[in-house]
Amino acid sequence: MNSASRPRQTRKSGNPTLAAALASTLLLTGCGAVGTGGGGSVTLKLVAADYGDTEATSTTHYWDDLVSRFEATNPGFKVSVEVVPWTDIDKRVAELISSGKVPDVVQTGGYADQVAADRLYPAGDVLSIDTQANMIDAFAKAGQVLGSQYGIPFVASTRVFVYNRTMFQKAGISAPPTTWEELRKDAELVKAKMPGTIPYALPLGPEEAQGESMIWTMSGGGTLADNAGNYSVDSQPNRDTFKWLRTNLVDRHLTYPDPSTVDRKTAFADFASGKVAMLNGHPGLVAKAIESKVDYGTAAIPRKDAGAKPTTLGVADWMMAFKANGHKTEIKKFLNFVYLKENTLRFDEQYNLLPVTQDTKDEMTGSGKHQDLTEFLNALPSANFYPLGDPSWDKVSVKLKEKIGAAVKAGGDDVLTQLQAAAAQEASRARAAGGGAGGGGGGAPRRGGGRGRG
Repeated sequence: MNSASRPRQTRKSGNPTLAAALASTLLLTGCGAVGTGGGGSVTLKLVAADYGDTEATSTTHYWDDLVSRFEATNPGFKVSVEVVPWTDIDKRVAELISSGKVPDVVQTGGYADQVAADRLYPAGDVLSIDTQANMIDAFAKAGQVLGSQYGIPFVASTRVFVYNRTMFQKAGISAPPTTWEELRKDAELVKAKMPGTIPYALPLGPEEAQGESMIWTMSGGGTLADNAGNYSVDSQPNRDTFKWLRTNLVDRHLTYPDPSTVDRKTAFADFASGKVAMLNGHPGLVAKAIESKVDYGTAAIPRKDAGAKPTTLGVADWMMAFKANGHKTEIKKFLNFVYLKENTLRFDEQYNLLPVTQDTKDEMTGSGKHQDLTEFLNALPSANFYPLGDPSWDKVSVKLKEKIGAAVKAGGDDVLTQLQAAAAQEASRARAAGGGAGGGGGGAPRRGGGRGRG
């Protein structure tokens, strides 16, 4: 998420009232004061991404408060926080590493490159057993590389089917579609009743074509890669999926004339303005619909066959713990505090994101305050992920974003064949360079390509 704010250091004093209130909780959860051995202080360096759009909404304020409360209950322990805009964070982390100023903890959009460079502690070394057990299993597994978890999920998002209730009523549609054929028929009804609108928004432009493509390939019985990091872009199920999109949506003029030129932000804006009847979206789309007073509904993503299990795309942003400074014990103490329910809940609610911990999910599901997120929350346990456990995914994702939209045009099979060859080549290069394939099917791409927020 871009922000006008620049990287900064946070050093605000703690709130005594909050610190006192948390003291007993910390003792019970194993997050009490850190012993520094010789009485000297320990300073951890945290680099975190900014989820805010303005100075007022900057994530700096969240970390200021959290760190001040943590330091108040851990004398002699300091945490220095630098909050960096999403456009700059990967560059900033690389600069720190190259200059020998390796941070202890980084919160950003991906982890596979750092695993390949052997810079990270395994999650089991820096999280208590209770904190590990509290992670939603699908997201914990998504942080694995070769069967060991290194990526620690921080926030999440899922995709669901979103539709305009008013447009459905005008078209005489009583319920959201559950299959592709029902979706096509509903789109035909919208087109007939409301000429000039876009029955289904299919954003396959370079902003997040890999996300929309993965949603459709999964619902068609395929995938972009298997759990061992082997790419399957040109599989027969995927060929069938893109052929269906071409012949049933594009050729019938039930979506944009050329989906390969349409970005997700355009599709979301069109839905918020009442031009689009249905599309796949994340919680940010719901926020736009509410702001624009669109009467919307959510449902499971339609699949090719009625008997198939519903699927969804899960994405996450991640925490990483670096080994360079030897602060394993201190990092563990800090991260166990970060993942307390009161801290994760506050962050998720502030930025309209989904939780990665079970207790926060239970709170958000049962509180009655998040009815707009019900479908997204329900989808969390069964989410499927990009193969970012494979260090080649960054480069493969870029190629998919640039080219896979053309697969819904004539000659689409050739596009998939070319992308398959490019993906296999990148995977081979990554393995030759020493990186491994993701054994947990996991990982979310870096920010800007299917991230937790977006």
